[in-house]
Amino acid sequence: MIRSAMLGLSALLLAGCSMTPAYRRPVAPVPVALPQGGAYPALPTGDGAIDAIGWHEFFPDARLQRVIATALAQNRDLRATIANVAVARAQFRVANAARLPTVAVTPAISRYHGSVGSNGYVNGYGSSTGGATADAVGVSGGTSAFELDLWGRVRSLSQAALETWLASEEGRKAAQTTLVAQVASAWLTVGAQADALTVARSTLQSREQTLALARSREQQGIGTTLEVAQAQTLQASARSDVAAYQTTLAQATNALQLLVGAPVAAADLPTTLGNGDAVLSQLPVGLDSAVLLRRPDVLSAEHQLRAANANIGAARAALFPTISLTGLLGLASGSLGGLFDQAGAFNWGLSGSATQTLFDGGARAGNLAAARARTVAAVAIYEKAVQGAFSDVANALARRGTIDEQMAAQEANLVAAEQAAAISDARYRTGVDTWLVALDAARTAYAARQSLVATRLERATNMVTLYEVLGGGLKP
Repeated sequence: MIRSAMLGLSALLLAGCSMTPAYRRPVAPVPVALPQGGAYPALPTGDGAIDAIGWHEFFPDARLQRVIATALAQNRDLRATIANVAVARAQFRVANAARLPTVAVTPAISRYHGSVGSNGYVNGYGSSTGGATADAVGVSGGTSAFELDLWGRVRSLSQAALETWLASEEGRKAAQTTLVAQVASAWLTVGAQADALTVARSTLQSREQTLALARSREQQGIGTTLEVAQAQTLQASARSDVAAYQTTLAQATNALQLLVGAPVAAADLPTTLGNGDAVLSQLPVGLDSAVLLRRPDVLSAEHQLRAANANIGAARAALFPTISLTGLLGLASGSLGGLFDQAGAFNWGLSGSATQTLFDGGARAGNLAAARARTVAAVAIYEKAVQGAFSDVANALARRGTIDEQMAAQEANLVAAEQAAAISDARYRTGVDTWLVALDAARTAYAARQSLVATRLERATNMVTLYEVLGGGLKP
């Protein structure tokens, strides 16, 4: 009989249906190809494999690799995100546990004192000095009000919890990619600020020499007090720039350490940006915009959409009767030693119940309408995530398509400016040109040096941005 009951229960469980609508991924509301022509670089067909590139490969500088590894271990925001993923996973386990019955075992032992009846049992309480004493020992186990998920309500809630967990996991991946990109950009900024400080110090040294020359010319009677005053102005301006770049370098270092979550060793800090060799110079970016659908934030939005879709199934199933099952199995004996032998009395019980709400003031219908509305909102959020990803990549590609030309122009401008400054200074020393001509040429050369530093930083950080907006690579 017990076997028949278990077979019947299994049949009921297998017969359960799902009220969750079939999921269909929304069509991406963006062009099938990334932008081409004009400011954008030419791209090969396909979607590339940037998400397969590990950050160790993308950031080949050993110092930067160590800094990123420390940030992944120490950054407090990432720690909180990882903890939230663990919370979502635990909540899924709780929701999924409702699909299985809760089985409890209850051992019991009791002793009675009273008179012995004709049936041989103690059937009353007597005095403390007379009558008989008997023991009753038992063990029972069973389920209490286990819901038979015929309509898939519990299953839909479990699926929603699973999708929420997966969404949080993709959110963790997005946070990790963002952290890697932020740390790399901050590290490159430190190098650029160090370069800018070097330029400012070199310029200060040159302008101190120019000031000394102006004073010497004034003493010899071939210079003027105005030239000395103008040289002092340049020297003071260079001193101010040195102090300002010292500040920005210290602040950039502090910002990097905040992202890392721990002090960064001096040996791991860049002393120069150089030519941007700390990052790859090219990425395998393809023409197909389908790569955006693999971005962690887009996948997170899709899992949230799936969770909302599953909640519709749970709300639909709530409109149907709730069927619960209660089961009991047990053994009883007059002694502990006889509990599991032939003297033990076996008992079992199985009962079921069905509950159908007749009137709830429209609460269940309201829950279903709310679940459907949340799904509509989740679709919009998912589509906005795809559009945002497309815009991020398009903007980064627009900068990537023109930055090399700008870099070449800045380098040519610097060569010309330094040449003009050298010629103007020589002509001023020989009395051919005025001091104002040499002064203007020196200012132009200094601005060209600082502009080249800024452009090199922009080129390097643009590659970091492309790494991030195309989904990055999370493996080491």
